Amino acid sequence: MGKPHPLELRERVVAFVEEGNTHRATAAHFRVSIKFVNDMVNLKRETGSLAPKRQGNGGWSKLGPYEDWVRARLVGKSDLTQEALAREVHEEHGLRVAVSTIGYWLHRLGLTHKKRPARS
Repeated sequence: MGKPHPLELRERVVAFVEEGNTHRATAAHFRVSIKFVNDMVNLKRETGSLAPKRQGNGGWSKLGPYEDWVRARLVGKSDLTQEALAREVHEEHGLRVAVSTIGYWLHRLGLTHKKRPARS
């Protein structure tokens, strides 16, 4: 995902439109898209601010509410595979998730799914 345009550019674009220029002329003048000009004018009108919105999902996961349950499950049965864990989440909580989602989530939690410890 790209970076948002600087706040200074956003302010200059809106000020140029407020001076009476069209959105097309503003877009051409600042070499931005017409959609960007429209979005900035609408953002200023709706919120009064031109600050960019936060990007990304913020770490939300549909598995988040079950973190304690998964940790307890892995302590009880440490040799549980990702496939088996995905199956148990579905059976216990009715939540269908891909095996890769389980893997990403365990990695983010700092948990391992290795069955055997590293050899010396």
